[in-house]
Amino acid sequence: MSYIRFQDVSKSFGGTPVLRAASFSIEKGEICGFIGRNGSGKTVVFKLMTGLLIPDSGAVTFNGENLTAKGCFIDSLGVMIETPGFIPHYSGIKNLKILNSMSANPVPAEEICKLMQRLGLDPKNRRPVRTYSLGMRQKLGIIQAVMNKPELLVLDEPMNSLDTESVAEIRKLFTELNEQGATIVLASHIADDIESLCTRKFRIENCTVKEENL
Repeated sequence: MSYIRFQDVSKSFGGTPVLRAASFSIEKGEICGFIGRNGSGKTVVFKLMTGLLIPDSGAVTFNGENLTAKGCFIDSLGVMIETPGFIPHYSGIKNLKILNSMSANPVPAEEICKLMQRLGLDPKNRRPVRTYSLGMRQKLGIIQAVMNKPELLVLDEPMNSLDTESVAEIRKLFTELNEQGATIVLASHIADDIESLCTRKFRIENCTVKEENL
């Protein structure tokens, strides 16, 4: 049984198709990369994969459970899709602590602080998130996605707005999480992200999803 499976999945918006009868599967423990031009449907695939969107037809399953039914979500899931949303007048650490308190698997505050320090954010800095640079917000979004040690990580362009040193550290972090058992699905326009991290690669093009050789 596949960990994640799309079976003849179609999705349209306003009569414009984004996916037509897309079928593919992802196995537990893989790091899978998705590529495609802007507007090709990567974000839509990720939202369908996490239960945030419902397909017009076909089925999306996770561990054999049908996510197609409304209100069905994956329990152990870390997500960063589109621009990460935070309470703008709170500090980074306060935002993360609030999200951690709502998690089914909360972690000690010390672990969150260590993650922030690892990615170059100061947990003692009380400046509001609204004053953060794009790169700082991106790092905060990655931390909120990974901090509760989810079984599945779904990340849409996680390296956007990051410097070379930060990208290297985050690739290392993703590799460590995968070695600890996390399945990771990511989209990136940076070829080296896909080639250095992923075990499989999929291209979204002309409303279809096709696997390509790495």
